[in-house]
Amino acid sequence: MLTRYDHTLRVDVGFSTETGKRAENEDYVAACFGSPGARPHLGIVTAIADGVGGCNGGREAAELAVRSFIDGYYAQPETLGVLRASARSLEAINSWLAAQARVDPKLLGMGATFTALIVARRMAHVVHVGDTRLYRLKDGGLELLTQDHTGRGDFAHALQRAVGFEDAIRFDHAAYGLNLHDRFLLCSDGVHGWLRDQRLRELLGDRASPEETARLIVASALDAGGSDNATALVVDIVDLPPADESEITRAVAGLPIQKLPELGMLVDDFRIDEVIANGRYSRLMRATDLQNGKSLVLKFPHPRVAEDASHRLAFVNEAWASARVRSPFIGEIIELSPGRQTRLYSAMPFYDGETLEARLRRLPRIDLAEGVHIATRLARAIVTLHRSGIIHRDIKPDNVILLSDGGLRLVDLGVCRVPQLEDFPEQDIPGTPSYMAPELFGGAAGDELSDLYALGVTVYRAFSGGYPYGEIEPFSKPRFGKPQPLCSKRPDLPAWLDAVLLKTVATDSRDRYGDVLEFAFELENGAARTRPLARKKKSLYDRSPLAFWQGLSVCLLLLLILSLAWR
Repeated sequence: MLTRYDHTLRVDVGFSTETGKRAENEDYVAACFGSPGARPHLGIVTAIADGVGGCNGGREAAELAVRSFIDGYYAQPETLGVLRASARSLEAINSWLAAQARVDPKLLGMGATFTALIVARRMAHVVHVGDTRLYRLKDGGLELLTQDHTGRGDFAHALQRAVGFEDAIRFDHAAYGLNLHDRFLLCSDGVHGWLRDQRLRELLGDRASPEETARLIVASALDAGGSDNATALVVDIVDLPPADESEITRAVAGLPIQKLPELGMLVDDFRIDEVIANGRYSRLMRATDLQNGKSLVLKFPHPRVAEDASHRLAFVNEAWASARVRSPFIGEIIELSPGRQTRLYSAMPFYDGETLEARLRRLPRIDLAEGVHIATRLARAIVTLHRSGIIHRDIKPDNVILLSDGGLRLVDLGVCRVPQLEDFPEQDIPGTPSYMAPELFGGAAGDELSDLYALGVTVYRAFSGGYPYGEIEPFSKPRFGKPQPLCSKRPDLPAWLDAVLLKTVATDSRDRYGDVLEFAFELENGAARTRPLARKKKSLYDRSPLAFWQGLSVCLLLLLILSLAWR
């Protein structure tokens, strides 16, 4: 029996498997509580797979499905959430198995049924394909949580879906709230094909240890005449984490929102020295930590804009996302010592540099090389977020810091959209209007393509100082007509750049690039193909028409004198 206990979630797990009358056991079962230091939001994984009978490689397919799913699942960023992380892992396994069957005739039909139970905090997630099953014993009643992917009538035992059967896998996913003392059973068809639900409920309801219960279930299936491999895995929910929000949410909930501080004031031993930026939702202020003398940036909420709950959600979002996304292109959040913070704000490092907005206000104007350098690094920052399932939703020059060493930081994740956290209420939908994609004004929550649009507007403005559709005032209903070409404002820039940016800011998201990486690829390759224009030397006439005519007159005079002398 295996036990997991980490002061938030405790489960007991036991399993049993027998070959039965088969020559080989093609079932495979496993439970994994994560590697040392594993991210708790990914939870505990238990899985079972049954190799497709009558085909070569059935056992290998079952073992590969379970082991590779667990490895792949824990390798995903926890910001993706359980569904997307499990989907990525299972799709990769399916593609590999399907490819093996194509290249090796001996492995034709190689595949496995698959069912996984993932317990994360107070939720049970089910990932399923095939005819392995998952049951839940709750309050004395037995509930089947999966559906067999088999045929009907005379083909009732014909398997229609399995890992490796098709190039694109179709799997079921469901999520259920957990209750204390819930009991789950994962089993192969060698068990549920021979034991009725009533018998399973009796065996599970006896409440022996998970390992003993699993052994009794397998033995009962074989005693009932089972000739197939028989495997059972039992999971007991022994203890659950508290139902309240995470530690970050609880900490933020206890901090009051106060009036914005003035210069020179002391806030929790931070001296306020300078206002850096004043946005719609917050004010950034440079401060000195009097405990160590270091400079940093404090972000205070604007009480005048949104409801108290929205302010707190923004600070939870930023703290949660910044703690989990580590990148040289993403701004960080400094965790303060317990008990020091007495009001709502967040602390960030002070980055030596200037915002992109400040760079736009000084000469010389951004040229092609500098603009592409900024855009590609900003794209890398956004891709880092998107790979973690995070949508920034407020990309603009004010939130881009150009470091003095040539680096770049994308900051202000307060209004980001995170799979694990609730979103803002409709009346507080975030974003800066001039950088918001048209679909956001229609109520869309924001996705990778709306971030791509904001990136395009930001780069367009970096080169031109303006906006492709003009500046949009807050709380207005904009009309998106034809965008103004970049070449009308910067005729010195190449035509390919104009085409790239206009595609990026297309009003219909389907007309934009597929993702931010594709946009960055076009920028980098366009810059590589561009050759500096050969500087054509100006003629004397272009440089000085008077000198040209004076020189020509002298030449004609000399020719006239020579002609008269010759005669």
